Amino acid sequence: MDASKAPHGSALSPDPAIPTTATDPTTPAAPASASPSGPAAHPPEACASASASASASALDMLDRRVGGCRACPRLVAWREEVARTKRAAFADWTYWGRPVPGFGPPDARLLIVGLAPAAHGGNRTGRMFTGGRSGDVLYQALYDVGLASQPTAVSVDDGLELYGVRITSPVHCAPPANKPTPGERDTCRPWLVQELKLLRPTLRAVVVLGAFGWQAALPAFAEAGWTVPRPRPAFGHGARVPLVGPEGPDGTGGPVGPVGTGGTEGPVGLDVFGCFHVSQRNTFTGRLTPEMLRDVLRTAAGAAGLP
Repeated sequence: MDASKAPHGSALSPDPAIPTTATDPTTPAAPASASPSGPAAHPPEACASASASASASALDMLDRRVGGCRACPRLVAWREEVARTKRAAFADWTYWGRPVPGFGPPDARLLIVGLAPAAHGGNRTGRMFTGGRSGDVLYQALYDVGLASQPTAVSVDDGLELYGVRITSPVHCAPPANKPTPGERDTCRPWLVQELKLLRPTLRAVVVLGAFGWQAALPAFAEAGWTVPRPRPAFGHGARVPLVGPEGPDGTGGPVGPVGTGGTEGPVGLDVFGCFHVSQRNTFTGRLTPEMLRDVLRTAAGAAGLP
């Protein structure tokens, strides 16, 4: 079998060392103890590099732990049943068949939040929006606006890179009929909250795909430290909601300014954008066109400070 068709090993053999519940997500690694000469002995560049390395390591660990979660019995049963029975077109694939972690760099300035992996897309390939038609639309648009290295995503080893962008979802397992329950959404929320906390030093904008993702993401933003308006803003394509960030070193990340600006001390803000989901229903009917998607991504990238 082609190595590209077996993304991370056996589809149904999770690492026994990985916790199997979303209620205990990983926390960032504690910084190394200061040397006897004190923190001032280290140049700023070295400190920044060490901080970035610690953040990347913590996010890698989070992704591993997400991949071992078995907290929702209905989703576990479905994802593994799909991985066993497969679709005829993918009969020679070894399906991933587990929760699908986020994809993208640990210092992302823009986050894209979807809904859940597709049964024969992410659940097969082991990467967000990879191997399905929704991903074809999303990655083409990201490529068009300069945020991805290529317009296609077919497997975890296809060479795709994202530039300043990370992609995640509020539910990490493929659900039956693409419809997770509210209880499954809430059970999975701690993973999203922890991911947001790890991204917080650099994160400046988020694009949320669809109303389900919007409803799931707003409480997660609040738990991760941003201030979400009350009443909670309604979802809409093109909606833009500024959130005030938390005070403190992990909330400010240095000299920053109001949402979409920079240059003054204060909490880091976050611009949250609504966008219709890249589902086949929306793209086939024209409810979401490639131009509409590109427009939202360009605006969000600008708010995030991406070129």
